[in-house]
Amino acid sequence: MTEAILLVGGKGTRLRPLTVYTPKPMVRAAGVPFLTHQLARARAAGVEHIVLATSYLAEVFEPYFGDGSALGLHIEYVTEEEPLGTGGAIRNVAGRLRSGPDDPVLVFNGDILTGLDIRALVDTHETTGADVSLHLTRVADPRAYGLVPTDGTGRVLAFLEKPQPPEEIVTDQINAGAYVFRRSVIDTIPADRPVSVERETFPDLLAAGAHLQGMVDSTYWLDLGTPAAFVRGSADLVLGRAPSPAVPGRCGDRLVLPTATVAPDAKVTGGTVVGEGAYVAEGARVSGSTILPGAVIEPDAVVTDSLIGARARVGERSVLTGTVIGDGAVVGADNELREGVRVWCDARIPAGAVRFSSDQ
Repeated sequence: MTEAILLVGGKGTRLRPLTVYTPKPMVRAAGVPFLTHQLARARAAGVEHIVLATSYLAEVFEPYFGDGSALGLHIEYVTEEEPLGTGGAIRNVAGRLRSGPDDPVLVFNGDILTGLDIRALVDTHETTGADVSLHLTRVADPRAYGLVPTDGTGRVLAFLEKPQPPEEIVTDQINAGAYVFRRSVIDTIPADRPVSVERETFPDLLAAGAHLQGMVDSTYWLDLGTPAAFVRGSADLVLGRAPSPAVPGRCGDRLVLPTATVAPDAKVTGGTVVGEGAYVAEGARVSGSTILPGAVIEPDAVVTDSLIGARARVGERSVLTGTVIGDGAVVGADNELREGVRVWCDARIPAGAVRFSSDQ
């Protein structure tokens, strides 16, 4: 099995302002673009040829990854002129595939961090003779996901999109966003129009009697669609909780990249990444956070579970918890920003302008 499709065309609207200038798969997690982790894991599983299905800010990918040779891959790029959805994107790149009609083709969503055993998913696909095989994982609260009940052999019985009434929640198994397609099945997806594999392709295949197989793999799995999840995913990569051969350094409590500077008495913990050229000043405390290249954390600032954009600045004694600071933004001294706050790119917050507690 040597081919894969990576779906990286989404706009990443839930991650804004991180994705104003950067497509979601290129936002840095554990020091490198998140997509790097997916490519490296695919290569480690034996994939050699990958087609990237791009759309939003498509021009960013190829200058960074080139032909893929640095990762031991051959990468091709196909850009959608108009967004085509998951199924439409898969169909749109079919002409770049080299597989025979019965060969397996891996498909990954570009915003899932997972410890999936890729080889096991392919083996399941081949041994069961499935038309499509799906990675399934179990979650405590499945209401926000598409449910995928299966029979005793793992054969898929139905697709239930985001059920709400309790009687509709018949399983805790959800579609985890990684698939193996029989190559010929990809050619049956309608061309040149938006198609959702979750809402159209898979249910239609099931109705037509196709064999869809589920494989439950409940190792690490995280949808990086929100800023809080993205920051947590990056920290988990640094801490070694999420597996990736692409982390640029040893796993541990922090990852300080070359040319970054951390003052001797600053405290950087919890899987924090300090990007190239960034500076964490004396007395600062940073935990579970991502500090992107060129950012500055000034003296005695406290940053927890937050993402500080490239070239952004957090002023002295400011306290940030669960926040996102866009590229080039400045948070003045003595501010207090709490969970869910997003400061847009290049915005400026004056000293002492935002607080949740008294100034004492």
